[in-house]
Amino acid sequence: MGESSGRKRIQIDVVSDTVCPWCFVGRRTSTRRWSNLRTDLTLRWHPFLLSPSAPKEGIKKSEFYRQKFGNQSESINSRMKQVFQSLGYEYDLSGLWGSTLDSHRLIDFAGKQGFQKQHDLVEELFLNYFTQGKYIGDRQVLLEAAEKVGVEGAAEFLEDPSQGLNEVKEELGRYAERVNGVPHYLINGKEEFSGGRPPEAFCGLLKLLPSERAHRLEK
Repeated sequence: MGESSGRKRIQIDVVSDTVCPWCFVGRRTSTRRWSNLRTDLTLRWHPFLLSPSAPKEGIKKSEFYRQKFGNQSESINSRMKQVFQSLGYEYDLSGLWGSTLDSHRLIDFAGKQGFQKQHDLVEELFLNYFTQGKYIGDRQVLLEAAEKVGVEGAAEFLEDPSQGLNEVKEELGRYAERVNGVPHYLINGKEEFSGGRPPEAFCGLLKLLPSERAHRLEK
């Protein structure tokens, strides 16, 4: 977004995992009204691994939830279905759950081509995993998502599993001590909080931020 007189410059950094349903829900609800604010808004995404030891090959999503939540898995999944329906989506329990490391490598790579392209990729991966039953640990799924949103050079990047790995590890280390749960938001590198918030809460906070307090996270 270009700068214009009287508009606040705001950067929102979101720490999230691509298999965190509340990260997707937070992304959908929190941005509903941002476009109505007089702001120059930049949204950047940063990695978090909810399950660092998740298997690369993946396991059935429904089986993983049973292992993790036990007898509560059915009620939790029922609740998530309701939440997703309220946003106009069907919560898909088919497909696989597993390592999200490659998805974060690709998101970081997309970010080097612009924050909007990175944002579009994150959105596409969320939709793939939560509403289309796709396994985002699969290279072909990642490649198709990247191509759909116009990320250039994704095929060559994904060929080499070491590309972008150090950058993601550095990012993970940067937020390890300050983030207890996701989604975690940093606004202008200063205000921060975790968990889902209604659109009104974000709008109220953003309106209070004067432009002279804008800060960028150091890269």
